[in-house]
Amino acid sequence: MSRIDAGAISDFAEATAVELKFEGRKLVLVKLGDDVYVLDDRCSHEDFPLSLGEVDASTCEIECERHGAMFSLKDGAPTSLPATRPVATYDVEIRDGRVWVELP
Repeated sequence: MSRIDAGAISDFAEATAVELKFEGRKLVLVKLGDDVYVLDDRCSHEDFPLSLGEVDASTCEIECERHGAMFSLKDGAPTSLPATRPVATYDVEIRDGRVWVELP
């Protein structure tokens, strides 16, 4: 397991999907208020970057731009079709104003 410094919390805009690349992985980070969520940056329906999609702050979801599948930012579960499989999520810690992501 490794812990990655994704950057300063102040560097991330509210309710905006940001692509991150670490250790050969593509991740998407979303900040909503005091919470930060990190998921795999690939729709489980059709290998398309979630970081290109819109964030719905009111429901804590991200939409795949390609076919409109929605995923929970909290646990990666699909919340609408056509996706039926979850995407991986990662533990996040905010420490000293920095965003740390735990990778397995």
